[in-house]
Amino acid sequence: MDKTTVQERLGTALSRSVSEDFRVDGLRLLTGGSAAQTWRFTLHRDSGAEDFILRLAHGGEPFEMGIDKRMEAAVQSHAVAHGVLAPDIILVIEPEDQLGEGFVMKLVEGETIPQKILRQERFANARPRMAAQSGRLLADIHRVPVAELDFLPDLSVAPQLAALERFYASFGEPVPLFDFTFRWLQRRMPAAARKTLVHADFRNGNLMVDESGIVSILDWELAHLGDPMEDLGWLCVNSWRFGNRELPVGGFGSREDLYRGYREAGGELDEDAVFFWEVLGVLKWGLICLYQTGVHLKGIDRSVNRAAIGRRVSETEIDLLSLLSDPRAR
Repeated sequence: MDKTTVQERLGTALSRSVSEDFRVDGLRLLTGGSAAQTWRFTLHRDSGAEDFILRLAHGGEPFEMGIDKRMEAAVQSHAVAHGVLAPDIILVIEPEDQLGEGFVMKLVEGETIPQKILRQERFANARPRMAAQSGRLLADIHRVPVAELDFLPDLSVAPQLAALERFYASFGEPVPLFDFTFRWLQRRMPAAARKTLVHADFRNGNLMVDESGIVSILDWELAHLGDPMEDLGWLCVNSWRFGNRELPVGGFGSREDLYRGYREAGGELDEDAVFFWEVLGVLKWGLICLYQTGVHLKGIDRSVNRAAIGRRVSETEIDLLSLLSDPRAR
């Protein structure tokens, strides 16, 4: 869909929620990633001009463990209403808008590109704060009441492992180390944990950061109900360190600071379960890499981005070997 068409249809959609006269301009595509397109635009009203973000589903085969954009908007709005640091949703796209699935949310200024956050002098004061801050923000997410979130899938450890095995089998492309890791995970599943809202993609790249630290949590498209330790394990996956292997929390901090922030905010921590979910997180990322390259190679969505992600399967194998030889894995 070209920019002119998106802008015209966006204007029609906005007319449902904007009561005063308005116009839309400055529409530009920020990213056209594997899961969604992100557009920025300016909304001019009598009361002034304000920038917003339009998130649209990108198409291609749906990821079994993901949620649709309407669900994503609902869970993000629910989290914001209970004090979680995420952008306000102002509009959910309807079928008659002819834009596909999506929503409009308020713009939060900052940076999301990990290589900039981890290396630029601008963020030098923010980086040492971000691990403890991540712990506090995750504790906020895990306190959100879930009674109104019954539309979310339950991906506690057993159903999640089963879903991942189905996902893996659908490729018909065995990876011996992945087979071994599934067996390791099945033997070491943690005891039943409390069930909370899980963001499931809280990591460097999905966090908006400025000079003060994290200012917003983005990309709720994998949110589900499950074990809260999943979020902490996922944040420690090596792929999100972007070369800073010695800083296990997103390439910017230590596990000790992450755990301290989580506990200080009232979070109940199980370090052994965090390690289990870190191993599962590396395996899951390896499967997602297989999925992305499959979408590209099958011609469903030819994309350099998808093909490049697919090449990272071998990285996850190296990370799994490192984790499974760790004393914590015995």
